[in-house]
Amino acid sequence: MGTTQTRGPAPGRSAVLLALRHYGRELRRLRRLALPALLLPAVGNIGIRYVAPLLIAKLAGQAADEGGLALGPALPYVLGFGVTLLLAEAVWRVGQHCLNRVDALGMEHLYVSGMDELLAKDAAFFHDNFAGSLTKRVLSYGKRFEDFVDTVTYRIVGSLVPLLFGAVVLWSYEPMLVVGLFVMIALTVAAATPLIRRRQRLVNDREAAIARVSGHVADSLMNMETIRAFAAEQREAAEHRSRVADSRRLTLRSWDYGNLRVDTLIAPMSVLTNVLGLLVAIAFGGPGQGVEEVVVAFTYYSNATQIMFEFNQIYRRLESSMTEAAQFTELLLDPPTVLDAEAPEPLAPRDTGVRFEAVTFAHAGTKPIFRGLGLDVPAGARIGLVGRSGGGKTTLTRLLLRMSDIDHGRILIGGQDISRMRQADLRSLIAYVPQEPAMFHRSLRDNIAFARPGATDEEIHAAAAAAHVTEFAEQLPDGFATLVGERGVKLSGGQRQRVALARAVLRDAPILLLDEATSALDSESELLVQDALWRLMDGRTALVVAHRLSTVAGMDRLVVLDRGRVVEQGTHKELLATDGAYARLWQHQSGGFLGESDESENDESESDQPENGESQSDQSEVALERPVA
Repeated sequence: MGTTQTRGPAPGRSAVLLALRHYGRELRRLRRLALPALLLPAVGNIGIRYVAPLLIAKLAGQAADEGGLALGPALPYVLGFGVTLLLAEAVWRVGQHCLNRVDALGMEHLYVSGMDELLAKDAAFFHDNFAGSLTKRVLSYGKRFEDFVDTVTYRIVGSLVPLLFGAVVLWSYEPMLVVGLFVMIALTVAAATPLIRRRQRLVNDREAAIARVSGHVADSLMNMETIRAFAAEQREAAEHRSRVADSRRLTLRSWDYGNLRVDTLIAPMSVLTNVLGLLVAIAFGGPGQGVEEVVVAFTYYSNATQIMFEFNQIYRRLESSMTEAAQFTELLLDPPTVLDAEAPEPLAPRDTGVRFEAVTFAHAGTKPIFRGLGLDVPAGARIGLVGRSGGGKTTLTRLLLRMSDIDHGRILIGGQDISRMRQADLRSLIAYVPQEPAMFHRSLRDNIAFARPGATDEEIHAAAAAAHVTEFAEQLPDGFATLVGERGVKLSGGQRQRVALARAVLRDAPILLLDEATSALDSESELLVQDALWRLMDGRTALVVAHRLSTVAGMDRLVVLDRGRVVEQGTHKELLATDGAYARLWQHQSGGFLGESDESENDESESDQPENGESQSDQSEVALERPVA
């Protein structure tokens, strides 16, 4: 299948560095907790790994010097050993207490800021990305902070700070012990770095494959009815198996590279380092401290080489955390293009008139849809936008909502340039009903109240009644408390449109945008809703997109768009009289679709006739032309 080859690019260096900066910013923000969280476990490790073994080494040295041990002389070392371990554990617990809060508060803030970043993205951004992939990315961005901080705390700071303490102790015994240790560590790092860089590319491929799996799963689940309707279960299952197999292959390749290439280099280097430490301790050990020095060198070198051996594991954890975080921060490298002005104007339109002045607009990488478009919609006017598909009707409404920014020209509301307003202020003026209403997996009440969260139950029920939602809501299992399912799958298309209309009623905004707001309604429902629409449009500026011309024939003015240009304007009767583009569209819709045979036209006309003999177009026109109560 074609989608099998779809690959998301691995995050680049810039995305990884951005993720590091974001995580570092969280540590700085929480520095009062982060500082003890990072350092106290390291202090505890000093006590456990270096101070306690040092006491044992001195005890062994005393035994060698005196030919044995007595309880009296040994007791201070034993007590010191016990107290050191107890204090180390206490310090560890305090550090862990702080670390838990750093992890929790940091993840909380990153979850919130990540969602804020997505909410700030342009509408086009969500057309180009799987919802499932975005979900995984933003959640991993927050969750991986815990892995990052824990790795830095336990594996890096918790090992390097004690190592520096150990180096000071070793220097007091024999400087060559320190020189030999750091030379071996430097050689190991130099030899392993090229291999680790190669493995980073493999990890990037692995994480991209995992993102593709999650994206396909989400895409399939969201379109399950379509999959079943086209009997495509096996095809989608095969696609899923292919993507999972690709993920498994890339995962094993990255794991095997770490095991067979990186670890096979570090393991012998750690052995050589331990042997070197013993040789130096024996060769340079002074009289009277040979046993003590050998014990200290063996213990400290073992601790140090354990860090070397875990170097790949540490880097693997870090790279996994940062690669997943970078999958999200990569999205932030291209900032949103629709932004509020640096000094936005306060909302103060003189009226609700809408004006498009010399508007030019093109989607990225495509030819312009509009070139110098001009359109004036007086305050309180009801305007129908009609024309062939692809003429720019829906795009015009989305530009008014600032879902995208225009390339040239201006769009004004009440004389105010919408690009100078806050986006929230602009959209507070508009009630929008799209052709395909979006439903949340929430209750019917919540879906209506989304337009105005502070609305009372009485206001919500009144809006529902105006949009004829109550007629089917009463038949639902839990009434208005019924969950409508993901994307409103428990509702029919017509019911979803009525809910969207109820939102618009509840929004009570001075400007109304309707994009095929009755396209999914049957004839009877449409007649009921038309009255609600007329009431809703009363006293408001309304722009109504329609393909069925009968639904807008009673508007104050019709604007005919063709290939991004206004080719005609006027009332229904005026446009019919000019016998132009609108008249031809009306003729085609009255007598059948373009290209159909006379027989099919007749069949369709007959099938659309209601029982009283009136055509649907006639009924709709009558409904639209009735006076507003």
